[in-house]
Amino acid sequence: MTEVNIPRLDLNNYLKGTPEQKKKFSDDIGRAFTDTGFVTIANHGLSASLMRELYTEVKKFFDLPDDIKLKYEKPELAGQRGYTSKGKEKAKDSKTPDLKEFWQRGQTVSDSDPVKEEYPDNVIVDELSRFNEVTKEVYEKLEFAGVNLLKAISVFLGLDENYFADKVHNGNSILRGIHYFPITNPDSLPPDAVRAGAHEDINLITLLIGASADGLEVFTVNGEWFPVKAQGEDIVVNVGDMLQRLTNNKLKSTTHRVVNPPRELMKTSRYSVPFFLHPKSKMDLTCLDICVDEAHPKIYSDMTAGEYLDERLREIGLKM
Repeated sequence: MTEVNIPRLDLNNYLKGTPEQKKKFSDDIGRAFTDTGFVTIANHGLSASLMRELYTEVKKFFDLPDDIKLKYEKPELAGQRGYTSKGKEKAKDSKTPDLKEFWQRGQTVSDSDPVKEEYPDNVIVDELSRFNEVTKEVYEKLEFAGVNLLKAISVFLGLDENYFADKVHNGNSILRGIHYFPITNPDSLPPDAVRAGAHEDINLITLLIGASADGLEVFTVNGEWFPVKAQGEDIVVNVGDMLQRLTNNKLKSTTHRVVNPPRELMKTSRYSVPFFLHPKSKMDLTCLDICVDEAHPKIYSDMTAGEYLDERLREIGLKM
């Protein structure tokens, strides 16, 4: 298999490093996002104990009886808060739903920002108090890491380091806990039924906290599926469609999927917790002038982040 550029980078080199370390971090993440759209990140701010507790609480939630979970499903919120049951979400161009159920937590606006009126309240799980507390803490820590990764990306692109700051402050980001449930009767499934069909993420960048089992694969420029797995407590970070759109395809929102396990492991669950870093809905995604030239003509029409999110939620079946 062809070597794939998914480097392991230390976020502390950007947060606390020398000017030379900061520049190298920015160059390295920029090159990787130009080549494959993926990196793994160490020292992202989440302790090993917090990550373990997060997965413990996520498992507790999905272990609740279906009738309890269903009371937290809010179809009018298009899957953006609370519980989304099995068979609801699909990949953009697929007709078969993914083999998963999930929970989503959104932004908590704690200042006087009027954007608060745009966001529904987060759904609180009455049965699991620590679930609510832990997911809030993880959300805030991943948001902090993501904002700083965007600073490094801004420098690589030749923008001011704080280009994204006002756009992602109180942004429409989502923490999602996913349960890929056991596949008890694989022969009864449609042939294209998988845990997560081949797709690209909608947002600016995604920060993924490990997973309880293998299965994540990225589609390379050579037409091969390449397995991605972080070391230890590292997280995986990838480019989303909004950042690809903004940079006129300079940074790559790479197709990825979660494949079904080997047959002997199909009756086991897989858990995963990605953080989808979104800007505020009013952010202009018009291609940056510095990413458009004669060799790279403008590809995308002008659109705000809110308009793009609405379009994509309809395509993946979460919004009618």
